[in-house]
Amino acid sequence: MNNTLEVKNLCKKYPAFELKSISFDVPKGYISGFIGPNGAGKTTTLKSILGIINVEDSAVNLCGNNICDIGVVMDTPFYPDEWTVAETGAALAPFYIGWNVSEYNKYVEKFNLDKKKKVKDLSRGMKVKLQLAAALSHNAKLLILDEPTSGLDPVAREEVCDILQEFISDGEKSVLFSTHITADLEKIADFIVFIVNGEIIYSGTKDRFVEKYRRIAGQTIDENLTPHTIGRRKHGTGFEAMINSADMAKFSGFSIEPVSIDEIIIFINRESGVANNE
Repeated sequence: MNNTLEVKNLCKKYPAFELKSISFDVPKGYISGFIGPNGAGKTTTLKSILGIINVEDSAVNLCGNNICDIGVVMDTPFYPDEWTVAETGAALAPFYIGWNVSEYNKYVEKFNLDKKKKVKDLSRGMKVKLQLAAALSHNAKLLILDEPTSGLDPVAREEVCDILQEFISDGEKSVLFSTHITADLEKIADFIVFIVNGEIIYSGTKDRFVEKYRRIAGQTIDENLTPHTIGRRKHGTGFEAMINSADMAKFSGFSIEPVSIDEIIIFINRESGVANNE
């Protein structure tokens, strides 16, 4: 499979946190969701890929493209507060060979952005839309987005998801975006990259990721079975946990159900000890 981005052995050390030899690919023509609990390393990874922060060791391959072929939407825009929406487009244009003024104006209008309004006066959702308008206006081959739908109402989120699907429709472009809104992932993501405590614990198709696990529940559990559970939690009427689908035969006497992406994140985060209330 052709890739738009390949990340190999990316490492970054802080006093209280470390990216531990991060490796994953972003396949061409697909949307990849980058997920994990708060503080897992998603934003650090994205900023490392973009060269915003220095890393100790890494190999980031843009697969024939260059940094100008990336459209970026970060949690907080890097634009000066005093720029207006119109001035933002004019200021960015010289940095991109493929900048298209008509495309920028089209998305500014589509997102109902006031060209005379200053960046500092935009709501969080409008700042996301402004960055997205810029990211889509210079013939980017890869979009890297950090929480692109955060702060948007459901209608705007749906619109953004539609735009991302349209962006990759020619089979030559790709999207990598981190998000806590897993409903968006379930709707449009083809691949999942899952990071916990600075380590990639899954990278592959979304369907395989969801099929990999099951949720179980019961009143009690034999101690011989507990090592096969993930994120076990006791409650008033029994317990719940997650298991690998390959282990379902061991739990034939329990209630077994499919899990959502949200639940997978919660159970694995609980297993890591971050949110264990047992």
